[in-house]
Amino acid sequence: MKHQKAFTMIELVMVVVILGILAALSIPRLERDLRQEAADNILSAIRYTQHLALLDNKHKFNNPKWQQRFWRIYFGTCNGKTFYAVGSDDSMESAVNARVDSSEAAIDPSNGKLMWAHDGSSCTSGSLTINNLSPNVMIGKKYGITVTGGCAGVRYVAFDHLGRPYGSGFSTSTQPDNSGYMTSDCNFTFSSSDNTFDPFSIIITKETGYAYIDGQPNS
Repeated sequence: MKHQKAFTMIELVMVVVILGILAALSIPRLERDLRQEAADNILSAIRYTQHLALLDNKHKFNNPKWQQRFWRIYFGTCNGKTFYAVGSDDSMESAVNARVDSSEAAIDPSNGKLMWAHDGSSCTSGSLTINNLSPNVMIGKKYGITVTGGCAGVRYVAFDHLGRPYGSGFSTSTQPDNSGYMTSDCNFTFSSSDNTFDPFSIIITKETGYAYIDGQPNS
């Protein structure tokens, strides 16, 4: 009779145990990576908004409503999914909650698509599909997160030509009185809707507008 080589039951059990240990070690790492990816995405969008403000001076001193044109980022929900949008109210139509039209949206430098979610009516009709929409803005769909907190009670922030932050008032301002200029830091907190990872916060500091991930000052 020929002898055949095979695994013993003990060896098979050891392999299963080792695979279980490796899986247990890798899952927390995957959760941390998703959390960090979400935080980096949002932080990059906030910094990009400030970058646009520094490059593209929106001042129109012959129009008393020019502060409405500040570049801004705002957070909202559409059909229960959190999104952010970046743009400038060029038409100065006193945008409610700082929202802008698709024609006034910023372009995502990573893919050339719009950083805008909807004009208002499309969300109530149940649509989350917008032509040429950057998938990066749909953070609720992409990461399963919700947002709380904000700047002086609002979930948006704008920047002037010096990069200084404005938390409210600017979007409906009818005179250049620096309405909404931030006198305290604002804090946006993002939580996993299914508790996949721990919440994280992004701080935007008063006066300078410097943004960073809480606990990661050098982020």
